[in-house]
Amino acid sequence: MGRLAVAAAVAAWAIPIAALVDSIVPDPYMDEIFHVPQAQHYCRGDFLTWDPMITTPPGLYYISLAYLASLFPGAWAIKAAEAFDPLCTTALLRSTNVIMAMVCGVLVHDLLLRIKPGIGKTKATAYAILVALYPVHWFFTFLYYTDVASLAAVLAMYLSCLKKRFWVSALFGALSILFRQTNVIWMIFFAANGAIEYVQDLPLGDCLSDENSELTDKSRTKESDRDNKVSALGLRRRRANHPISKRGVVSGSTKLHTSFTEELFDFAFKLWNSKCKVLITFAPFAIVLVVFVAFIIWNGGIVLGAKEAHVVSPHFAQLLYFGLVSATALLPWHFTPGRVSDLFYWCRKNKTFSSLAMLTALGLSFVAVHLFSIAHPYLLADNRHYTFYIWRKVIQAHWMMKYILIPLYVYSWFSVINILGKSQPRVWVVSFVFSVALVLVPAPLVEFRYYTIPLVILVLNSPVIGHGKLLVLGSAYVAVDLFTLAMFLFRPFHWGHETGTQRFMW
Repeated sequence: MGRLAVAAAVAAWAIPIAALVDSIVPDPYMDEIFHVPQAQHYCRGDFLTWDPMITTPPGLYYISLAYLASLFPGAWAIKAAEAFDPLCTTALLRSTNVIMAMVCGVLVHDLLLRIKPGIGKTKATAYAILVALYPVHWFFTFLYYTDVASLAAVLAMYLSCLKKRFWVSALFGALSILFRQTNVIWMIFFAANGAIEYVQDLPLGDCLSDENSELTDKSRTKESDRDNKVSALGLRRRRANHPISKRGVVSGSTKLHTSFTEELFDFAFKLWNSKCKVLITFAPFAIVLVVFVAFIIWNGGIVLGAKEAHVVSPHFAQLLYFGLVSATALLPWHFTPGRVSDLFYWCRKNKTFSSLAMLTALGLSFVAVHLFSIAHPYLLADNRHYTFYIWRKVIQAHWMMKYILIPLYVYSWFSVINILGKSQPRVWVVSFVFSVALVLVPAPLVEFRYYTIPLVILVLNSPVIGHGKLLVLGSAYVAVDLFTLAMFLFRPFHWGHETGTQRFMW
């Protein structure tokens, strides 16, 4: 069990299903009508022609060129653009994502072994296969979209950062931005938490000046007394052996806000006292960020094409949708009697803080739903997606329905934060929530594809569950996968005599 098993498992279903999809839907479909012709321009050596309807950079097309060059080295050797042109068929371009799906599986496997050293190769393999089966990710393995390659680049960036190969991580960060611009947020997230981990592992003398060492020692002593489990030295030693901290976010001390402030101050203090080392070590990320900002200024915005359909909007309800979708997709972690019992126990244990947090969350969620629920024209008009039916049949079923869902949104986010807090420092959890907000809130269109990267990060940093729960969840994923594939392939429909065949998809 291991990398080879994961790659073989993904290939075992991806290759035959990709062949089936290509035989029934041989022509570009949906957004492929933009991506496939654009990639074919690149295959002909025409790098100046650009479709104004494409919103993302050309990373997918470059990867496809490299992939085709590896398949047909003869065409590459003679450096003839016309030799590549007939090779850039829709089927071969789609197969790029089959390879990327295998890469994603292997990266998830390696990340789990890095984040959770005690998980074991067998369980890591099972988790990696589960992520590969996640319905949204699984479906787009067979189409020429940017999502699978984007996830692969982000995971490679994450793994390299955990291994403290920061130059390599920054390069993968730059590559990930070439697939989707919002990946710059994940690069900043990994770099920031990598910097915190970096200063935690530095010797004490490198982080502290003599005049401030006494103050920090007192802070560490208070923290040690409050936790009553580890000393400051033990905490540093544990972090050196394990990439995550065990202090909870919504569990533990009733003085949560105080301990978070101290934790934040502690990290900021160490970063400041090691600023020269940190700036030098993490300079690659800064370079990528500066280039990205220069691109935004030059381009006049973050989106390349179709800017009128992708205007930045205060879509705060999108954050609530992600909480519920991710908690539902990871049901064994969030919607079980034990999970509900844990949250109620925490509420009883921290009555003042939990009551305040609950009321604040409910209030903010009400404001988000009432004032910042955006119905994008694509969402209302396009009945080829799950989101169309969820919006019409659930959220818009009755004027009260969107408000009835608020407690579910709040519960989902409380569960997500509580679970992450069992394995990650509070600063990590807060920065994760903030990153998710920065990625999703500006997007006016509700798209489950946008949720895949944060959901996979959530899986990687959630507690390990048993094989039985993994099997049940995997079976549910397979059922949804097969249903969606059957609807896509075998239940086409028409909008009118003047339009072509339409197909249901994510």
